[in-house]
Amino acid sequence: MSTAAASRTPSAPTPASPSSASGSSEPEVRRPALDWRIRFAVLSLIWGFSFLLIKVGTQAYAPLQVTLGRMLFGTAVLAAVVAVRRERLPRGARTWGHLTVAAFFLNALPFSLFAYAELTISSTLAGICNATTPLWGMVLSMVALSEDRPTRRRVAGLGVGFTGVLTVLGAWQGFSGQDLAGTAMALTASLSYAVGWIYVRRTLAGAGSSHVAMSGSQLLLGTVQLAVVTPMFTSFPASFPVVPLLSVVALGALGTGFAFLLQYGLVAEVGPTTATLVTYFIPVIATVAGVLVLGEELTWNTPVGALVVLAGAALTQARPRLPARRS
Repeated sequence: MSTAAASRTPSAPTPASPSSASGSSEPEVRRPALDWRIRFAVLSLIWGFSFLLIKVGTQAYAPLQVTLGRMLFGTAVLAAVVAVRRERLPRGARTWGHLTVAAFFLNALPFSLFAYAELTISSTLAGICNATTPLWGMVLSMVALSEDRPTRRRVAGLGVGFTGVLTVLGAWQGFSGQDLAGTAMALTASLSYAVGWIYVRRTLAGAGSSHVAMSGSQLLLGTVQLAVVTPMFTSFPASFPVVPLLSVVALGALGTGFAFLLQYGLVAEVGPTTATLVTYFIPVIATVAGVLVLGEELTWNTPVGALVVLAGAALTQARPRLPARRS
Protein backbone atom coordinates (compact mmCIF):
# COMPACT_ATOMS: atom_id res chain seq x y z
CA MET A 1 0.00 0.00 0.00
CA SER A 2 2.92 2.30 0.62
CA THR A 3 5.50 3.56 -1.80
CA ALA A 4 8.31 6.05 -1.76
CA ALA A 5 6.06 8.62 -3.27
CA ALA A 6 2.76 7.61 -1.79
CA SER A 7 1.41 6.26 1.38
CA ARG A 8 -1.94 6.00 2.95
CA THR A 9 -1.16 7.10 6.47
CA PRO A 10 -0.11 10.55 7.58
CA SER A 11 2.72 10.54 10.06
CA ALA A 12 5.20 13.01 11.35
CA PRO A 13 7.45 12.48 8.35
CA THR A 14 5.85 14.21 5.40
CA PRO A 15 6.40 11.38 2.88
CA ALA A 16 3.22 9.88 4.26
CA SER A 17 1.52 11.31 1.21
CA PRO A 18 2.49 11.36 -2.41
CA SER A 19 3.28 15.02 -2.28
CA SER A 20 7.01 15.34 -2.10
CA ALA A 21 8.79 12.14 -1.19
CA SER A 22 10.45 11.78 -4.54
CA GLY A 23 11.04 15.48 -4.82
CA SER A 24 10.03 15.40 -8.46
CA SER A 25 8.35 18.08 -10.47
CA GLU A 26 5.11 16.83 -12.00
CA PRO A 27 3.20 18.35 -14.88
CA GLU A 28 -0.06 20.05 -14.06
CA VAL A 29 -2.70 17.42 -13.38
CA ARG A 30 -6.12 17.74 -15.02
CA ARG A 31 -9.04 17.43 -12.68
CA PRO A 32 -10.95 14.19 -13.29
CA ALA A 33 -14.64 14.35 -14.09
CA LEU A 34 -15.42 12.26 -10.99
CA ASP A 35 -15.75 14.41 -7.88
CA TRP A 36 -12.85 14.09 -5.43
CA ARG A 37 -15.21 13.18 -2.58
CA ILE A 38 -16.34 10.09 -4.47
CA ARG A 39 -12.74 9.10 -5.18
CA PHE A 40 -11.91 9.72 -1.52
CA ALA A 41 -14.71 7.36 -0.48
CA VAL A 42 -13.56 4.72 -2.98
CA LEU A 43 -9.98 4.95 -1.70
CA SER A 44 -11.18 4.58 1.90
CA LEU A 45 -13.18 1.48 0.96
CA ILE A 46 -10.31 -0.09 -0.98
CA TRP A 47 -7.79 0.34 1.82
CA GLY A 48 -10.32 -0.49 4.53
CA PHE A 49 -11.19 -3.79 2.82
CA SER A 50 -7.52 -4.65 2.25
CA PHE A 51 -7.27 -6.35 5.64
CA LEU A 52 -10.29 -8.51 4.82
CA LEU A 53 -8.68 -9.46 1.49
CA ILE A 54 -5.47 -10.45 3.30
CA LYS A 55 -7.48 -12.64 5.67
CA VAL A 56 -9.28 -14.39 2.83
CA GLY A 57 -6.06 -14.83 0.85
CA THR A 58 -4.24 -16.50 3.74
CA GLN A 59 -7.02 -19.09 4.02
CA ALA A 60 -5.60 -20.81 0.93
CA TYR A 61 -2.10 -19.46 0.41
CA ALA A 62 0.96 -18.94 2.57
CA PRO A 63 1.44 -15.36 3.84
CA LEU A 64 4.52 -14.85 1.67
CA GLN A 65 2.59 -16.06 -1.37
CA VAL A 66 -0.22 -13.61 -0.63
CA THR A 67 2.31 -10.79 -0.34
CA LEU A 68 4.14 -11.79 -3.51
CA GLY A 69 0.89 -11.90 -5.46
CA ARG A 70 -0.12 -8.56 -4.02
CA MET A 71 3.18 -6.98 -5.07
CA LEU A 72 3.11 -8.60 -8.50
CA PHE A 73 -0.36 -7.32 -9.43
CA GLY A 74 0.30 -3.91 -7.90
CA THR A 75 3.50 -3.59 -9.92
CA ALA A 76 1.64 -4.60 -13.08
CA VAL A 77 -0.84 -1.74 -12.65
CA LEU A 78 1.82 0.92 -12.16
CA ALA A 79 4.02 -0.54 -14.90
CA ALA A 80 1.11 -0.23 -17.33
CA VAL A 81 0.60 3.40 -16.35
CA VAL A 82 4.31 4.16 -16.72
CA ALA A 83 4.31 2.54 -20.16
CA VAL A 84 1.20 4.41 -21.35
CA ARG A 85 2.58 7.73 -20.13
CA ARG A 86 6.04 6.88 -21.48
CA GLU A 87 7.67 8.01 -18.28
CA ARG A 88 11.33 7.42 -17.61
CA LEU A 89 12.40 5.14 -14.81
CA PRO A 90 14.76 6.49 -12.14
CA ARG A 91 18.42 6.67 -13.06
CA GLY A 92 21.55 6.08 -11.03
CA ALA A 93 22.71 3.21 -8.85
CA ARG A 94 22.33 5.30 -5.71
CA THR A 95 18.66 5.99 -6.38
CA TRP A 96 17.95 2.33 -7.10
CA GLY A 97 19.81 1.36 -3.95
CA HIS A 98 17.67 3.67 -1.84
CA LEU A 99 14.53 2.40 -3.57
CA THR A 100 15.56 -1.15 -2.68
CA VAL A 101 15.71 -0.25 1.00
CA ALA A 102 12.41 1.65 0.73
CA ALA A 103 10.79 -1.36 -0.96
CA PHE A 104 11.79 -3.54 1.98
CA PHE A 105 10.52 -1.24 4.75
CA LEU A 106 7.45 0.12 2.98
CA ASN A 107 6.30 -2.97 1.11
CA ALA A 108 7.97 -6.36 1.44
CA LEU A 109 8.35 -6.38 5.24
CA PRO A 110 5.09 -4.77 6.42
CA PHE A 111 2.94 -6.53 3.81
CA SER A 112 4.41 -9.88 4.88
CA LEU A 113 4.03 -9.12 8.58
CA PHE A 114 0.37 -8.20 8.18
CA ALA A 115 -0.24 -11.41 6.25
CA TYR A 116 1.46 -13.52 8.94
CA ALA A 117 -0.33 -11.58 11.70
CA GLU A 118 -3.75 -12.32 10.22
CA LEU A 119 -3.16 -16.04 10.60
CA THR A 120 -3.83 -15.56 14.32
CA ILE A 121 -5.55 -12.17 14.74
CA SER A 122 -8.67 -10.71 13.19
CA SER A 123 -8.64 -8.41 10.19
CA THR A 124 -10.31 -5.86 12.46
CA LEU A 125 -7.39 -5.85 14.88
CA ALA A 126 -4.90 -5.69 12.00
CA GLY A 127 -6.64 -2.61 10.62
CA ILE A 128 -6.56 -0.93 14.00
CA CYS A 129 -2.87 -1.75 14.46
CA ASN A 130 -2.23 -0.12 11.10
CA ALA A 131 -3.66 3.10 12.51
CA THR A 132 -0.74 3.31 14.97
CA THR A 133 1.67 4.22 12.15
CA PRO A 134 1.45 7.98 12.81
CA LEU A 135 2.34 7.30 16.45
CA TRP A 136 5.47 5.37 15.47
CA GLY A 137 6.27 8.06 12.93
CA MET A 138 6.05 10.74 15.59
CA VAL A 139 8.41 8.85 17.89
CA LEU A 140 10.96 8.19 15.17
CA SER A 141 10.79 11.66 13.66
CA MET A 142 11.63 13.27 16.98
CA VAL A 143 14.82 11.19 16.99
CA ALA A 144 15.76 11.14 13.30
CA LEU A 145 14.47 14.46 11.97
CA SER A 146 15.83 17.53 13.68
CA GLU A 147 13.11 19.79 12.23
CA ASP A 148 10.34 17.81 13.94
CA ARG A 149 10.38 19.21 17.44
CA PRO A 150 8.12 17.64 20.07
CA THR A 151 5.34 19.80 21.47
CA ARG A 152 3.15 19.18 24.46
CA ARG A 153 0.19 18.42 22.27
CA ARG A 154 2.08 15.93 20.11
CA VAL A 155 3.65 14.18 23.09
CA ALA A 156 0.20 13.99 24.65
CA GLY A 157 -1.01 12.47 21.39
CA LEU A 158 1.55 9.68 21.76
CA GLY A 159 0.34 8.92 25.25
CA VAL A 160 -3.30 8.96 24.20
CA GLY A 161 -2.62 6.82 21.13
CA PHE A 162 -0.74 4.08 22.90
CA THR A 163 -3.34 4.10 25.67
CA GLY A 164 -5.82 3.34 22.90
CA VAL A 165 -3.69 0.39 21.80
CA LEU A 166 -3.75 -1.02 25.32
CA THR A 167 -7.52 -0.51 25.39
CA VAL A 168 -7.98 -2.43 22.13
CA LEU A 169 -5.87 -5.28 23.48
CA GLY A 170 -7.69 -5.36 26.83
CA ALA A 171 -4.53 -4.84 28.88
CA TRP A 172 -6.47 -4.82 32.18
CA GLN A 173 -7.52 -8.40 31.42
CA GLY A 174 -3.99 -9.57 30.79
CA PHE A 175 -4.48 -9.36 26.99
CA SER A 176 -6.84 -12.30 27.22
CA GLY A 177 -8.30 -13.39 23.92
CA GLN A 178 -5.57 -11.75 21.85
CA ASP A 179 -2.63 -13.48 20.21
CA LEU A 180 0.37 -11.46 21.33
CA ALA A 181 2.67 -12.73 18.58
CA GLY A 182 0.21 -11.82 15.83
CA THR A 183 -0.51 -8.44 17.38
CA ALA A 184 3.21 -7.74 17.74
CA MET A 185 3.73 -8.52 14.05
CA ALA A 186 0.94 -6.13 13.04
CA LEU A 187 2.36 -3.37 15.22
CA THR A 188 5.85 -4.04 13.85
CA ALA A 189 4.45 -3.73 10.32
CA SER A 190 3.11 -0.28 11.22
CA LEU A 191 6.50 0.63 12.69
CA SER A 192 8.13 -0.51 9.45
CA TYR A 193 6.01 1.97 7.49
CA ALA A 194 7.25 4.79 9.73
CA VAL A 195 10.88 3.70 9.35
CA GLY A 196 10.47 3.56 5.58
CA TRP A 197 8.94 7.02 5.33
CA ILE A 198 11.75 8.59 7.31
CA TYR A 199 14.33 6.78 5.20
CA VAL A 200 12.66 8.02 2.01
CA ARG A 201 12.51 11.56 3.32
CA ARG A 202 16.22 11.56 4.06
CA THR A 203 17.44 9.81 0.90
CA LEU A 204 15.07 10.21 -2.04
CA ALA A 205 14.01 13.85 -1.85
CA GLY A 206 14.96 15.48 -5.13
CA ALA A 207 15.39 12.23 -7.04
CA GLY A 208 13.95 13.89 -10.13
CA SER A 209 11.67 11.13 -11.44
CA SER A 210 7.88 11.15 -11.48
CA HIS A 211 5.97 9.79 -8.52
CA VAL A 212 4.44 6.99 -10.58
CA ALA A 213 7.81 5.92 -11.99
CA MET A 214 9.42 5.99 -8.54
CA SER A 215 6.60 4.03 -6.97
CA GLY A 216 6.44 1.51 -9.79
CA SER A 217 10.18 0.95 -9.53
CA GLN A 218 9.92 0.49 -5.78
CA LEU A 219 7.13 -2.07 -6.11
CA LEU A 220 9.15 -3.89 -8.77
CA LEU A 221 12.12 -4.12 -6.41
CA GLY A 222 9.88 -5.35 -3.59
CA THR A 223 8.44 -7.99 -5.92
CA VAL A 224 11.94 -9.19 -6.77
CA GLN A 225 12.80 -9.42 -3.06
CA LEU A 226 9.75 -11.56 -2.37
CA ALA A 227 10.26 -13.65 -5.50
CA VAL A 228 13.66 -14.64 -4.11
CA VAL A 229 12.51 -15.34 -0.54
CA THR A 230 9.09 -16.95 -1.06
CA PRO A 231 10.28 -20.20 -2.74
CA MET A 232 12.72 -20.72 0.13
CA PHE A 233 9.99 -20.84 2.77
CA THR A 234 6.89 -22.04 0.93
CA SER A 235 5.84 -24.83 -1.39
CA PHE A 236 4.08 -24.25 -4.68
CA PRO A 237 0.29 -24.27 -4.07
CA ALA A 238 -1.35 -27.58 -4.89
CA SER A 239 -4.50 -25.77 -6.00
CA PHE A 240 -5.75 -22.26 -6.67
CA PRO A 241 -9.13 -21.71 -4.98
CA VAL A 242 -11.00 -18.98 -6.82
CA VAL A 243 -12.11 -16.72 -3.96
CA PRO A 244 -8.70 -16.48 -2.21
CA LEU A 245 -7.04 -16.00 -5.60
CA LEU A 246 -9.39 -13.17 -6.51
CA SER A 247 -8.72 -11.64 -3.10
CA VAL A 248 -4.98 -11.58 -3.79
CA VAL A 249 -5.54 -10.11 -7.25
CA ALA A 250 -7.81 -7.39 -5.84
CA LEU A 251 -5.39 -6.73 -3.00
CA GLY A 252 -2.60 -6.07 -5.48
CA ALA A 253 -4.35 -4.48 -8.44
CA LEU A 254 -6.75 -2.34 -6.40
CA GLY A 255 -5.22 -1.98 -2.94
CA THR A 256 -1.61 -1.55 -4.03
CA GLY A 257 -1.72 -0.27 -7.62
CA PHE A 258 -4.96 1.54 -8.40
CA ALA A 259 -5.23 2.94 -4.86
CA PHE A 260 -1.91 4.72 -5.28
CA LEU A 261 -3.16 6.41 -8.44
CA LEU A 262 -6.30 7.52 -6.60
CA GLN A 263 -4.25 8.87 -3.71
CA TYR A 264 -1.87 10.73 -6.00
CA GLY A 265 -4.79 12.30 -7.86
CA LEU A 266 -6.39 13.41 -4.59
CA VAL A 267 -3.17 14.97 -3.34
CA ALA A 268 -2.71 16.81 -6.62
CA GLU A 269 -6.27 18.16 -6.48
CA VAL A 270 -7.08 18.84 -2.81
CA GLY A 271 -3.65 18.70 -1.15
CA PRO A 272 -1.95 16.16 1.13
CA THR A 273 -3.67 17.32 4.33
CA THR A 274 -7.15 16.55 3.04
CA ALA A 275 -6.10 13.45 1.11
CA THR A 276 -4.43 11.77 4.06
CA LEU A 277 -7.58 12.07 6.16
CA VAL A 278 -8.41 8.74 4.54
CA THR A 279 -6.28 7.24 7.32
CA TYR A 280 -8.98 7.86 9.88
CA PHE A 281 -11.60 5.94 7.90
CA ILE A 282 -9.51 2.82 7.29
CA PRO A 283 -9.86 1.16 10.76
CA VAL A 284 -13.57 1.96 10.80
CA ILE A 285 -14.13 0.29 7.42
CA ALA A 286 -11.82 -2.61 8.34
CA THR A 287 -13.86 -3.18 11.51
CA VAL A 288 -17.23 -3.06 9.74
CA ALA A 289 -15.96 -5.37 6.97
CA GLY A 290 -14.50 -7.86 9.43
CA VAL A 291 -17.66 -8.03 11.51
CA LEU A 292 -20.25 -8.07 8.72
CA VAL A 293 -18.43 -10.11 6.07
CA LEU A 294 -16.16 -12.41 8.08
CA GLY A 295 -18.28 -12.61 11.22
CA GLU A 296 -15.44 -11.51 13.50
CA GLU A 297 -16.34 -10.88 17.12
CA LEU A 298 -16.32 -7.32 18.43
CA THR A 299 -16.17 -6.37 22.10
CA TRP A 300 -16.72 -2.86 23.41
CA ASN A 301 -13.02 -2.15 23.98
CA THR A 302 -12.11 -2.64 20.31
CA PRO A 303 -14.07 0.30 18.81
CA VAL A 304 -13.48 2.45 21.88
CA GLY A 305 -9.75 1.80 21.80
CA ALA A 306 -9.66 2.42 18.05
CA LEU A 307 -11.23 5.84 18.53
CA VAL A 308 -8.65 6.64 21.21
CA VAL A 309 -5.85 5.55 18.86
CA LEU A 310 -7.18 7.81 16.10
CA ALA A 311 -7.53 10.72 18.52
CA GLY A 312 -3.92 10.27 19.58
CA ALA A 313 -2.79 10.04 15.96
CA ALA A 314 -4.65 13.26 15.16
CA LEU A 315 -2.92 15.04 18.04
CA THR A 316 0.51 13.95 16.82
CA GLN A 317 -0.22 15.60 13.47
CA ALA A 318 -1.09 18.93 15.04
CA ARG A 319 1.30 21.68 14.09
CA PRO A 320 2.04 24.63 16.35
CA ARG A 321 0.29 27.82 15.34
CA LEU A 322 2.53 30.54 14.05
CA PRO A 323 2.32 33.80 16.00
CA ALA A 324 0.43 36.53 14.21
CA ARG A 325 2.54 39.26 12.71
CA ARG A 326 2.27 42.68 14.15
CA SER A 327 1.46 45.36 11.63
